[in-house]
Amino acid sequence: MDGPRHDQAGTEYRSGHVTVTGDRITAVGEGPAPVVPDGARRIDGAGCLATPGLVNTHHHLYQWLTQGRAQQSVLFDWLTELYPVWARIDAGQVHAAATAGLAWLALSGCTTSTDHHYIFPRAGGDGDALAAEVAAAARVGLRFHPCRGSMDLGRSAGGLPPDEIVEDTDAALAATEEAVRRFHDPSPGAMVRVAAGPCSPFSVTPRLMRESAELARGLGVRMHTHLAESREEDVYCREALGRTPTEYAEDLGWLGPDVWLAHCVQLDEAAIRRFAATGTSVAHCPTSNARLGAGIAPVRDLLQAGATVGLGVDGAASSEGTSLASELRQALLVARVREGPGPSALTARQALWVGTRGGARCLGRDDETGALRPGLLADIALWRLDTLAHDAIGHGPGEGDWSGDPVAALVLGPPAPLELLLVGGTPVVERGELRTADPAEAAREVRAARRRLADPR
Repeated sequence: MDGPRHDQAGTEYRSGHVTVTGDRITAVGEGPAPVVPDGARRIDGAGCLATPGLVNTHHHLYQWLTQGRAQQSVLFDWLTELYPVWARIDAGQVHAAATAGLAWLALSGCTTSTDHHYIFPRAGGDGDALAAEVAAAARVGLRFHPCRGSMDLGRSAGGLPPDEIVEDTDAALAATEEAVRRFHDPSPGAMVRVAAGPCSPFSVTPRLMRESAELARGLGVRMHTHLAESREEDVYCREALGRTPTEYAEDLGWLGPDVWLAHCVQLDEAAIRRFAATGTSVAHCPTSNARLGAGIAPVRDLLQAGATVGLGVDGAASSEGTSLASELRQALLVARVREGPGPSALTARQALWVGTRGGARCLGRDDETGALRPGLLADIALWRLDTLAHDAIGHGPGEGDWSGDPVAALVLGPPAPLELLLVGGTPVVERGELRTADPAEAAREVRAARRRLADPR
């Protein structure tokens, strides 16, 4: 693969090569590849930028079925409107939504995605939602980190979700353990790894939070939940729990190098210091947080303190675009409009780092993916930057002080055409077309699933 490239160790080549053998990168360097094995496929990347595949650290794939609702609502009102709809969801609908959502992520340059699924209705008919998601990821061909979510604090007990979609605490713990034993693959290059994911402080009891952490650490898997997403949550934690969200999480064992937390908009300086000191990572979801009016996470402050930040699209019902490539630009822009340093808050290269290397660290995969380096997995995105919209930014006149900046073209420009997406060396997208699942079929399936959800008769 020849063409301009950028690796997340900081090395950039105006013209370089990446060589892949099997599922691993075997060589990276300046100029054309010195040795090309007989029968090898050569991809001409002239006019393109090669980067690590993007890593999505937070999503709710089932929400693809409920896009466009509660458009003027803040988080708690948005949830209150949508919970009754989600209470009718079944495994077939989850599979259709996950296929559509993961296909769209692939088309936006994503090679690894997590998902946080916490809706398991009591009424039955939900089937095996986690298995449905795992099957969808295999169909699309993405590396997948599903979180077995859970809620056990219903409205009658002071929580936000209706009682019909919360689980018994012991049942939720048992189901989380079963999900890990059934789907989690700890081996190198694994396509599926499972995390424990109780939903949030306002939908989960302290016991479920604490025992989920103990279970996850006993099984050797990572932990994920929502934290400090909105002002309403901050008020809830202070009034109902007597602590800030971060203090509450730490009291229950939910800070540490095996934890990544979604949103983290409402963090004070003490919380940022604790995240950095404990190795806790953040999934930053700028579009969703803006859509719900939640605020802007202090990404610059977290990075300066030494905390890891990854990028997430969040659910399609609060972030209808769900394009991970677009989130690179969103992350940069919202960081710059926070009160503080302005245009120096986040650079294009920092945004790309957050969307690749930072995401891999969130998921505990930075020894395998998130960079272009020999020995790492061949999870690679090749972006076409010789288009009308990108050429001047990416290439410039080729003379004087400005010879162009391909990384800025990718991050600051409109979403670049995806020339190639490799997951473990296997093409998933070529010349902007999905080569695994059929997008037209996925669209038909998700439309049918949406109709069934709206009218379950």
